[in-house]
Amino acid sequence: MLLNSNDIQNIIPHRYPFLLVDGVLEMDDTSIKALKQVSANEMHFMGHFPMKHVMPGVLIMESLAQAGAIVLLSKPEFKGKIAYFAGMDKVKFRQPVFPGDTLILEVSLDKIKGPVGIAFAQASVNGKVCASGTLKFAVGD
Repeated sequence: MLLNSNDIQNIIPHRYPFLLVDGVLEMDDTSIKALKQVSANEMHFMGHFPMKHVMPGVLIMESLAQAGAIVLLSKPEFKGKIAYFAGMDKVKFRQPVFPGDTLILEVSLDKIKGPVGIAFAQASVNGKVCASGTLKFAVGD
């Protein structure tokens, strides 16, 4: 593993229970492949659906946004900053994610102009795409 949870917490400000990236498998200047181990112990499963746990789609997208923030905030010009989630476009949810799944998070930074940018993001389990879309972000202090 390239980065573990301790390394990740040195890059982005998120902390448990809201840190939704457990490790980074691959990363370069513009893309990242990370993972999220989905566990029934997570707080959202207490109410999203107690009898049949399903990870909320918005948390899948937040996981992708956090993965994108890791690659973005690793750039020298953005170190120590915060990446704000500014929007999502063309998001599709294709299959549910359950406790026990390993969510693979892939994000590529497509365009950065000053402190704002656009990234394509895709989450998958066992090679099947669960969610995808375009993420927008703004970097601030």
